[in-house]
Amino acid sequence: MFVQKGLLIVLSGPSGVGKGTVCSQLRKEQSDLVYSVSATTRPPRVGEVNGVNYFFKTREEFEQMIKNNELLEWAEYVGNYYGTPRKFVEDTIQQGKDIILEIEVQGALKVKQTYPEGIFIFLMPPSLAELKNRIIHRGTESDESLIKRMNAAKEELQMMKHYDYAVVNDEVNKAVKRIQSIIEAERLRKERILPYYEQWLKEEL
Repeated sequence: MFVQKGLLIVLSGPSGVGKGTVCSQLRKEQSDLVYSVSATTRPPRVGEVNGVNYFFKTREEFEQMIKNNELLEWAEYVGNYYGTPRKFVEDTIQQGKDIILEIEVQGALKVKQTYPEGIFIFLMPPSLAELKNRIIHRGTESDESLIKRMNAAKEELQMMKHYDYAVVNDEVNKAVKRIQSIIEAERLRKERILPYYEQWLKEEL
């Protein structure tokens, strides 16, 4: 019996679009989906737990991980590092389990360079005005930081052309259903299944 490799699903989009909320709801509804915890140097927000939401690192610790090639990707965004530990992702895929990465746009494009067969989903806001309101309501940004994030969001929206799918996050439950449809369709692509059938045809009955 052949174990089909798991899917690498990359979910990203501009800051404030609701990646964390959508990913959390998706994982509740799809318990077989493994979540890849990212590492970051940004301070924890209220309610965030080390090792669950992120691995919170100092800049020195993160830079050592870069030197040791322990990250599948990493990027510096608005003054902080973000990155994906490599070994856990690779081991999960080889075990036939699907894994989702919830990462920034810069990091997603780096993953695509090294793992182009991944499924890249861009989460969009209904509008820029709505995106700005969501960031303001988080209550974590200064006026200067808000301007930086909105400017970064405009640049990130232009990167949508590098993704396989674009999903609007107008309502969380609707966005989750759209992503589930994408995952199911990708599991059934003939390109993923054909190699296993070709092996079966070589076997003697």
